[in-house]
Amino acid sequence: MEYNAAMIAPIDRLEDPRLDAYARLTDVQLRNKLEPEQGILIAESSKVIGRALDAGLEPLSLLTSERLASTIPGLMQRLEAAAPDIPLFVLPEAELEQLAGFKLAHGALAAFRRPPLPAPKALLADAQRVAVLEDITNFTNVGALFRSAAALGLDAVFVTPGCYDPFYRRAVRVSMGGVFQVPWTYLGGGAAGKGAYGNVERQGGWVRSGIPLLQEAGFKVAAMALSEDTISLDDAQLAEEPKLAIVVGTEGEGLAETTIQAADYRVKIPMAHGVDSLNVATAAAIAFWQLRV
Repeated sequence: MEYNAAMIAPIDRLEDPRLDAYARLTDVQLRNKLEPEQGILIAESSKVIGRALDAGLEPLSLLTSERLASTIPGLMQRLEAAAPDIPLFVLPEAELEQLAGFKLAHGALAAFRRPPLPAPKALLADAQRVAVLEDITNFTNVGALFRSAAALGLDAVFVTPGCYDPFYRRAVRVSMGGVFQVPWTYLGGGAAGKGAYGNVERQGGWVRSGIPLLQEAGFKVAAMALSEDTISLDDAQLAEEPKLAIVVGTEGEGLAETTIQAADYRVKIPMAHGVDSLNVATAAAIAFWQLRV
């Protein structure tokens, strides 16, 4: 075994409260239990855990099985170097599957301290291309959007208060660690992330302070929409903009009308065969690629 046996924290029952973060606390509880300074997020798979470590996140514990632990010696060594006293919880594979609720095939689960989010102005200072996720209410889409943003070189991602939390477990997993690779924060004031709990009305309220903030930083705002006065995504004037904020909305409803009207550009993707729209994560990836610098 390629790790320090002293790291192993004995577990004799699945009900051990030290395992709560991995199975018995909801995403809301993980975020709020000790919010904000001591909130927790969960990273799944050795690759995602490695990307969290690359981003400088503080590891709190690791959960794996004996068999899986033997497959990730490099990760174990990195964790020990980052946090010498980090507890390693090792369970038989059947019990690990019972606790997690699924068969773990990629090494481990790890709990990390939630990092503080930067101020919007700090992210805009040196950026050229950013995305704004307005009220995206699907974990998979949030994760996929971040994966595309990281892969296609966006400088930052902003999420509105009505958007699902990018540090939710499923969003982190789908992003493949992209939420740790591209800087992000909330935009538009209010209580960040409440929309993830279903108690923020979708009114485009972030527009009142968020769009002026983008424009004051020199950004033109491009709203991805199907309104009448749109321009094509491949329009040359979009590519020539030195600073561009690409705004995408939730499935079905799309962007709020207040957002569309406040934007500098209303943009659509040319499509064939009578198809009127794409999944938001797919559409955003196309836009990120087309408008890259």
